[in-house]
Amino acid sequence: MAEQMSIDSAPPAGGGPSPGPRYDFEDAQSGDLGALAAIADAMKSDNLTDRLESLKRLSVLALAMGEERTRDELIPFLDESIDDEDELLLALAELLGDFVQYVGGPKYAFVLLRPLENLAAAEETVVREKAVESINKLVSGMDQLHVEEYLIPCIARLSSGEWFTSRSSAAGLYASAYGKVTDAIQSKLRAGYETLCKDDMPMIRRAAASNLKDVVEKISDDHVVSFAIPNFRQLAEDDQDSVRLLTVEPLVAITKRLTTEECKQHLGAIVQSLCVDKSWRVRYMVADHFVSLATNIKDADLQEELLNVAISLMHDSEAEVRGAVCTQLDGLAGLGNSEAIVGRLQAPLQELVDDPSQHVRATLAKHIGSLCRVFGKEGTIEHLLPLLLRLLKDSFPDVRLNIISKLDAVDSVVGIDSLSQSLLPAIVELAEDKQWRVRLAIIEYVPLIASQLGVQFFDEQLSSLCMSWLGDPVYSIREAATVNLKKLTEVFGVDWARATIIPKILIMATHPNYLYRMTTIFAITMIAPSVTPDIVRDMILPSLEGLVNDPIPNIRFNVAKSLEPLTEVLRKSSDTAQLEESIIRPTLARLEEDPDPDVRFFAHRSVTAIGAMSA
Repeated sequence: MAEQMSIDSAPPAGGGPSPGPRYDFEDAQSGDLGALAAIADAMKSDNLTDRLESLKRLSVLALAMGEERTRDELIPFLDESIDDEDELLLALAELLGDFVQYVGGPKYAFVLLRPLENLAAAEETVVREKAVESINKLVSGMDQLHVEEYLIPCIARLSSGEWFTSRSSAAGLYASAYGKVTDAIQSKLRAGYETLCKDDMPMIRRAAASNLKDVVEKISDDHVVSFAIPNFRQLAEDDQDSVRLLTVEPLVAITKRLTTEECKQHLGAIVQSLCVDKSWRVRYMVADHFVSLATNIKDADLQEELLNVAISLMHDSEAEVRGAVCTQLDGLAGLGNSEAIVGRLQAPLQELVDDPSQHVRATLAKHIGSLCRVFGKEGTIEHLLPLLLRLLKDSFPDVRLNIISKLDAVDSVVGIDSLSQSLLPAIVELAEDKQWRVRLAIIEYVPLIASQLGVQFFDEQLSSLCMSWLGDPVYSIREAATVNLKKLTEVFGVDWARATIIPKILIMATHPNYLYRMTTIFAITMIAPSVTPDIVRDMILPSLEGLVNDPIPNIRFNVAKSLEPLTEVLRKSSDTAQLEESIIRPTLARLEEDPDPDVRFFAHRSVTAIGAMSA
């Protein structure tokens, strides 16, 4: 019966008078006529919430109506009922892009173009962008005949629209249509796009500039020179910086398609012009895409000039530009002779380390390590390590954090010995940094240092530091410290843990501060899988038994939780397996009768889990 329902004359749900602004959609999936009618009715409601809800259920209504009636009735209804509520228009634009299956598949995708075309001319930017995205999604499944018959006229109407909204949306459709039409229509598309590039309104030229990259990727090599470069040059010389800054990405795409000689012939002057543009936003875009641009331009002389530009951008008056070029340090190494690069980078790097902008220093700290492979071991020790040390002592925590997180790149070049001699005092100082994220980064780096320097160095220099983290006031630090001890146990071995770490952990079990006692439980639970059953039997279990009667319920229920992983370790040896029955289960039974409900809960959960392990 549901398929006979009409969109325009849907009866109210339940067959009686209209229930008002509230609609019940719960039975729609089952095809219930009343629920389906409620969807149709809500689509015409004055209440925005009801109309949005009806859109979410529109696929159910389409399934009930069938593909033919969806094409003939539902889609025209949606097109005609488009209103001015931006939230609703955005939802509809997104929905129609995924509606192909309900209108009969890709061969009928063209019926969705008309409502999407109207949405592409909407006033709200996000609605237009979503409509363009949905149209491009439809085009991917359309054949050449339908693209030429339906999409090309749609692009033509949008491109010639009176309002800027339609013309700006049109710019986003050319690339998807270009590869699916004949040469003659491609020629018309290029002419139409060129018109958009020369439009009187800056927002249209912005749209043309931002979409030029996609067009460049679709056209032939010949048309890159005859079509893309002239239009790129037109936009790159625009009097609006908001247009010029959008030409950098198309420039990268163009250089990727050209030969070395073509780059030199057609782009040398305009690239230089963009690099020294009077607008810092344009220079920022150049700096942000610098390596991609320089790599694609294969001419050695041009690359040398671009390297000079990179150096000048490091001295730029705008912090955003200096920060952007710092992100490109990783790729600068491949642009020329290593010795020349090393010599030319030293002075600007010295300045950037002391840059007044903390954002620039933080970005530099994140990327400076990538220069180690260019400087080499001796150059890094002589020139870069002093800079790293200064950054490690920076007043801004993100700078220190970024240096610490990238020390492995330095270590791979100079070796941990040189690194520890130069930076270890600063690293140890940072281990007590007031910013907990800096301390956390240091903790995560300790196992690497320990594995390279050996047991003796660790015990002398870092052991007490690692133990102090277990009493940190920040939980994330205490948690990371327990993970750190587990990794150290795996690095140095069980015997080292038995003699050095575990006794220090167990001493905290009697600390008057309950957080220390809690950390003891966390630590031994964490390292238990990495130690032997006899260590659990001789050292860990006796300490835990003392905590079973702790006055703090949190301590007691964490004891209950820890007994589960400890049981797994004990079962690995026949000499300790019997402790499950003699110690573990009686302890849990006692905790199951604890006056605190949380303790009883976790004790019961551990009993259940241990029982499941036995099954």
